[in-house]
Amino acid sequence: MPFFLRVASYNIHKCRGLDRRVKPARILEVIRQLDADVIALQEIMNVGSDDPRLGQARYLAGELPEYSWCFGDNRTHKGGPYGNMTLSRFPIRLFRNYDVTWRKRERRGCLRSDLSLDQKNVVHFFNVHLGTGFLERRHQARKLVSADILRHGKISGPKIIAGDFNEWTRGLASRLMGENFRSVELKQFLKSRRTYPGILPFLHLDHVYFDHGFELRNFRLHRSRTALVASDHLPIVADLELTLQV
Repeated sequence: MPFFLRVASYNIHKCRGLDRRVKPARILEVIRQLDADVIALQEIMNVGSDDPRLGQARYLAGELPEYSWCFGDNRTHKGGPYGNMTLSRFPIRLFRNYDVTWRKRERRGCLRSDLSLDQKNVVHFFNVHLGTGFLERRHQARKLVSADILRHGKISGPKIIAGDFNEWTRGLASRLMGENFRSVELKQFLKSRRTYPGILPFLHLDHVYFDHGFELRNFRLHRSRTALVASDHLPIVADLELTLQV
């Protein structure tokens, strides 16, 4: 039985827009525009505060009750957790945050969420934010595709990996991911393959990879008026089809 799943990835840059204003409400507006089933957010704060500018994760979760959510705490920023957040219209059966930090570089993580599509079918969704250093990403890419994370023996269902890979050329991360998973052939869908910075993008940092059981039906770069200023990245959206077990 065919099942359609819309996946998005969005580095929200702590809700700081290109106008340097921190406005979580703009990020919320963009997320609603995406109308995605699963959304990988990077660079999000989860400080224990009633101020949405600090408690960004809980603010978004509170405004989006139709989504389940989980948070991957990678480091402390402004007195509270900071990292990745995954939003899902499907129940999150299990989540785990993997540490992919290299040496003394900034702490980085990969947030895994096991999503229950129904009683029999589970999709393993990985929300990734790799580092900015060349050697750092090489280490992180090897760890990502190792038995510690993506090749873990207890993960048997289909996998989707989405996020900010911080790789603007075809480096080791892109090669390893391309050898193990299918990726979006951007030339088929976009005039421009660039997603960063938002208003005049000249780098392609954000990616979606998926198992061979998925078929890609559509892919787009979300360029609404709000998205162009809300963050320094533009969201990417992929429509995937999966044949479910019955």
